[in-house]
Amino acid sequence: MGDILQLQQVNKIYTSGGKELSVLENINFSVEAGTTLAIVGPSGSGKTTLLGLCAGLDKPTNGKIWLNGQSIEQLSEDGLAAIRNKYVGFIFQNFQLMPTLTALENVMVPLELRGEKHAKTNAMELLEKVGLANRHHHYPAQLSGGEQQRIAIARAFANKPALLFADEPTGNLDAETSEIIVHLIFDLNRAAGTTLVLVTHDVELAAKTQRIIRLKGGKIEQDSMAVSLNNHA
Repeated sequence: MGDILQLQQVNKIYTSGGKELSVLENINFSVEAGTTLAIVGPSGSGKTTLLGLCAGLDKPTNGKIWLNGQSIEQLSEDGLAAIRNKYVGFIFQNFQLMPTLTALENVMVPLELRGEKHAKTNAMELLEKVGLANRHHHYPAQLSGGEQQRIAIARAFANKPALLFADEPTGNLDAETSEIIVHLIFDLNRAAGTTLVLVTHDVELAAKTQRIIRLKGGKIEQDSMAVSLNNHA
């Protein structure tokens, strides 16, 4: 299917108080469409920064990034936003739902941004898939953490993304809820044929992906295929 994401000689340097802090150094890898990848590493290794660069939420200091065949590091903020709306879905550790919108309205947002005529119907179908159709009129504050994350997953899949980025998707959830969320992400991902890139410190979660990139001190320490390509739980 070809590569959906490519990074070439990517560096990220932050300047603070006249000092330069290198967060990512000489990052090179590509991700084949339809595959699953985990980015792991200790705190401060650059995982979330790397995810942000891949998703066009931030720009590299230098280097090249291609998302779905399009070079993104030189794009304007508007250009990046257009690419994200078209190709990218996000699942965050802290859910990032809009508190003043109901569950249904939260899922409808990306659909309405794309001008879809049947946004409400499609959003209800997605809520059905994550098992929350009966809670569609509830606001985030009325839902548990696990329910909020399920809403966030429905929203992430709403615009049928080519690429789904998940940043510590189970970081704020208990073990039992985490398991449900993980199953849901992988099942929906498989059904949609989406490419999944997730950042996690959870070794068991990382092992469910086909490939693991291990970061240490802003560099790729290891890039390996997981033990089995059929171990999607």
